[in-house]
Amino acid sequence: MTETMTIREMCEAFDVTPRTLRFYEAKELLFPIRQGTKRLFTRSDRARLKLILKGKKFGFSLEEIRQLLELYSLNDNQLTQLTRTRELALVHLAEMEAQRAVLDAAITELRGEIAWGEEEIARRSTANAA
Repeated sequence: MTETMTIREMCEAFDVTPRTLRFYEAKELLFPIRQGTKRLFTRSDRARLKLILKGKKFGFSLEEIRQLLELYSLNDNQLTQLTRTRELALVHLAEMEAQRAVLDAAITELRGEIAWGEEEIARRSTANAA
């Protein structure tokens, strides 16, 4: 992998759109090198984008992601960053598990309704045939 990547290369490598990259740049989450209108993304930008996308996947807000990325520069071997990431991850995991429990209950209820509907259709079909 080269030292820098163009916006097109970044889009292909991370399956994102140019608009997404420009958005993250505008939100000061990415800091590509500007050469006129051309953007060149460094290894640091690639690492940051990887963390941004993973954070979004797990429900982290952009502000949470920004705060975590800023902790990288504390020169404490990323201990603070890792600790805070773990704390937030535990909160998001609990939220996702709660959402799953609600969804599982709704699925069970819907299956029951479908089964009732199938029984009712069969009963009424039999009644109409008689």
